Formats: sequence, structure tokens, C-alpha cells
Amino acid sequence: MTRADGRNADGGVEHSGRRGRLLVVDDEPAIVDTVGRFLRFAGYEVCTAATAHEALTAARAFHPELILLDIMLPDGDGFDVMKRLRRDGLAQAVVFLTARDTRADLVKGLTEGGDDYITKPFGLDEVTARVIAVLRRTRPVGTTDPTLCVADLTLDPVSYTVRRGDTPVELTPTEFRLLRYLMLHADRVVPRARLLEHVWSYDFGGDDTVVATYISYLRRKIDTLGPALIHTRRGVGYRIGANPNPAEPAS
Repeated sequence: MTRADGRNADGGVEHSGRRGRLLVVDDEPAIVDTVGRFLRFAGYEVCTAATAHEALTAARAFHPELILLDIMLPDGDGFDVMKRLRRDGLAQAVVFLTARDTRADLVKGLTEGGDDYITKPFGLDEVTARVIAVLRRTRPVGTTDPTLCVADLTLDPVSYTVRRGDTPVELTPTEFRLLRYLMLHADRVVPRARLLEHVWSYDFGGDDTVVATYISYLRRKIDTLGPALIHTRRGVGYRIGANPNPAEPAS
């Protein structure tokens, strides 16, 4: 659980990657939890808040690049939160989350300084696409979403493509998510439990044999094209990297 100051229960900022800092503000716990987890998996550093007060506190302490901001909050509305941040000189991009779909409300959000809006109910892929598009428009020139590379393996999160050398690798959505999470943590052993949480979501009802199954799928598609990159730390988890450790057999 992330506090409004952007730190987790242990006092450290929660994050899972290098793509940027996001603040998710909504008074519905299910939305905050689902969107927050999905964006962390996608490689963003995420802080969450449930009220206007928490949103202002978090924005000032956490300095997000973009705020996903619900318009209707229990102690105010998103329009007022954005105005106060602008008055304070904070120029984060704002994407409104709204159940309101009238033209007047949407125009108000954009004309008062919002960068985009998403109407509820929404899909998680739509959220990611809007975040990417807004950050591209609002970041300084030359700032881009990183292509992940491990040896001759590359993964482009924007075009959703994977290549091993000059060879395209076709992956299912689950295989892509698993490979991406491993590459975000390249050269580090990722525990099976963490892979279950971030790739299959925290409420996945199976056991960790699903991880081993999908690791085998990735090996058939990637490690057959060159030296093995996916390595096993028995009893712990998996690591992706160019240099195998003798204590980490590839199967």
C-alpha cells in the first residue's frame, strides 16, 4: 500500500521500473489498486491517493510527471486539485478519470489545463496508451520510452515487438509481460512469487507451476536463437542475462 507521501509501509518509494513517475488519484479502492499495479508492472513508479488532500500532499512530495486524477473526490474535485497545483507552480501533466461524459465537463477539464481524459469504465490498455501519448507530448524533447535490451535481445514496449538479433520473436500477451518484467530486472534473480504478483496479478488462484510453464515457452522462442539468456536459481526464481552462473542452470 502506498501512502500519500509516495512511500510504502517500509518508508521506501514503491517502483518497478524506469519509465516515469505517476500519481493515481481515485476514491474507489479497486480502481486505485488495479490501475496502480498494472502501471507498476508496465515499468512506472507509482504513488496513489484517495482524496483531494492526499493528492495535493503526494504531488508535492512525490513530484510525478503525470497525474491520473478522478474528477469526483470525497473532499473536493479534480478540477480544484489541478488549479491548486498550477498555482503552486507544479506543472505535472493531468489525465482526468471521470464518470461524467457530457461535453461541457470534458471541455472544462481540457480548457482548465488538463492534458487528456478517460471516461469510466475504461480498459487498462487504454490507460497505458493515454499515459504514453501524454508523456510524449509533455516531456522535454529527447525523452523517450526506453527499449529494453539484454545481449542481442530487444523489447520495444511502444511497438510491442521483440527481436533476438535480426529475428522477430512472436509472443503471446502473457509471454510478453513475463519477458518484460524479467528484462526490467535484468541480471537479478526475480522470485517466482513476485512474477506471479506482477505478471498474473496478486489474486491469481494457481500455484507457481504456471511460472515454470511460461518460462519454458519463452526459452523455446528465445534461447533457441542463440546462447541461453534465461537462467534458473533453483528454489528461488529466474534471471535474464548474458552471463550464466554455474549455480543457476538454464533448465
